[in-house]
Amino acid sequence: MDVKTLCLGALQLGDATGYEIKKMFEDGLFSHLHQASFGSIYPALARLEHEGLAISIPVAQEGRPDKKVYRLTAKGHEALVEALQSPPMPDRQRSDFLFILAFGHLLPPTRLRTIIEARIAWYRACIGRMESCDLSRHPPSVRLVNGLGLAVYRAAVEYLEMNLDAAVADEQPAQPFVAE
Repeated sequence: MDVKTLCLGALQLGDATGYEIKKMFEDGLFSHLHQASFGSIYPALARLEHEGLAISIPVAQEGRPDKKVYRLTAKGHEALVEALQSPPMPDRQRSDFLFILAFGHLLPPTRLRTIIEARIAWYRACIGRMESCDLSRHPPSVRLVNGLGLAVYRAAVEYLEMNLDAAVADEQPAQPFVAE
């Protein structure tokens, strides 16, 4: 999805500033779905406004410049619905953790164990946050996404815990491959 569509989705949930939209991608509803930076959100919001898909409402702040609160227009809602009908691209997993695991045999076993245990703790923290969400006011599709996320994270915890000892069983790190 392009950032314009991601912003349309955020605004479908309600009026928001660029900062509030960024927070949705950092630790909110979209934090496990996509990434979006300030450098991409603000130009996308400007394009949405220029195309009539959103409007901005200036809100006065004491001692600071007015902030812009963006609101989805009917045309923006239609554009979001149209974009959602496109087939999704295949999911891509980008993970420093998985990259480290792929070369975990090069690490001392105690270091690899620490990395895996930290990731298990991170998954458990995410699970806790996701379980504590009150989704009663959200549509079934949001509950489905939350449930799928919980299933994936729970499966990851279970798998890592079952395979942790085998992953760190080597006493010495493997020697790096050197081409001759």
